[in-house]
Amino acid sequence: MSKVNFKPINDRVVVKPAPAEEKTKGGIIIPDTAKEQPQMGEIVAVGPGKEDYKMHVKEGDKVLFGKYAGQKFEYNGEEYLVMREDEILAVLN
Repeated sequence: MSKVNFKPINDRVVVKPAPAEEKTKGGIIIPDTAKEQPQMGEIVAVGPGKEDYKMHVKEGDKVLFGKYAGQKFEYNGEEYLVMREDEILAVLN
């Protein structure tokens, strides 16, 4: 994962979503229009937190987030999500 040169503010994090599945378990190829938005990704940038609030996630963590969590944006041809830390449901080990 290449280092990004932006930093979110307050309690926000930037997540690189995992790629959508290309095939089903049975081997059927899924067209782009039918692919479900991934709900898992890797944190690439973490804000400093708010006053009296320490961030619980760090860069490189693999996380699960809600289906409609975050705001999509594109940077240097890559798609990212920016969301508040409290929109993250779990950190994967």
